[in-house]
Amino acid sequence: MTEVLLAVGTEKGLFLGLSYGRRDWAFTGPHFPMNAIYAIGIDRREGRTRLLVGADSSHWGPSVWRSDDLGKTWNEPERPAVRFPEHTGASLTRLWQLQPAGPEARGVVYAGTEPAALFRSTDHGETFELVEPLWEHPQREQWGAGFGGQGLHTIVTDPRNPDALTVAVSSGGVYRSTDGGASWAPSNAGIRVSFLPTEYPEFGQCVHKIAPDPTAPDRLFLQNHGGVFRSDDAGAHWHPVETGLPAVFGFAVATHPRRAEVAYLAPLEADFMRMPPGRRCRIYRTEDGGAQWHPLGAGLPEEDHYGVVLRDALRCDDADPAGVYFGNRNGELYASADEGDSWRLLASHLPDILCVRAAVVG
Repeated sequence: MTEVLLAVGTEKGLFLGLSYGRRDWAFTGPHFPMNAIYAIGIDRREGRTRLLVGADSSHWGPSVWRSDDLGKTWNEPERPAVRFPEHTGASLTRLWQLQPAGPEARGVVYAGTEPAALFRSTDHGETFELVEPLWEHPQREQWGAGFGGQGLHTIVTDPRNPDALTVAVSSGGVYRSTDGGASWAPSNAGIRVSFLPTEYPEFGQCVHKIAPDPTAPDRLFLQNHGGVFRSDDAGAHWHPVETGLPAVFGFAVATHPRRAEVAYLAPLEADFMRMPPGRRCRIYRTEDGGAQWHPLGAGLPEEDHYGVVLRDALRCDDADPAGVYFGNRNGELYASADEGDSWRLLASHLPDILCVRAAVVG
């Protein structure tokens, strides 16, 4: 029977769940109590599962912890794994993302940070170095900051080409590299902006999240600050895919691990009204690449609901059928073992849920 790991990062620590069959779950935690966990990576390359966790202590600051035994023990480097070189004049505020690269890039893990920057590790996440060309990009000094800060929160690697990278910055927009990070170009054509004088600027978009379609790596889904978009050319061009959605603001987007053109969203009413549309707790799914979105609510609360799903708090596992998971700022954790057709509450009264990851580990 398939064993699935569910990792839940909250404002006050990390919770880990294991399940055979995804019916009964055994949770441990909080690991790193009183640390905010915004970034979790699950690296299953090279015949083992490594957990990478960005833990943000209000006293000691942010750090990267590693576990090779599903959270039974943890290791932290003697020196900070992610830190800005002195010449930048910057210091690390937060780790927003920990993303293992593809199988062709042995040992490579990427980290996205606040202030917005990309770091690269070649030793499985033990040490990281700043990707200088993105930091030195002439547009970087003009990037804004989203309500939650200026973070590089999304890193998409291409399984076909270890030199192809896509990142998203709030509020800088989408940037792409095809030479392993040696050069970068903005990739925001077609993404509209409502809060800048120019509706379609070259950069400056407040991108909230990007999710690649694993069946077609050039197909990307993007949740923007007031719009949902799709690209079929690895981010070179974007077009809106919003039919059937009750609102186009939101933070999270996730994609199915095997079914083409299947994606999930957690809409919110508007940037100035961050509540579920109609006060209904619903996840929306498309099965045709965004041509139409449909609500999924079986097993979710029917009473008025105010939970906000943040950008990294909606995720699928890669079991068959795929599981879908989301957590909200109410501290509620929901799971579906049938690709979103039905849901159940796994945990409640947790601290604010910031990040959710899930994967088959056995």
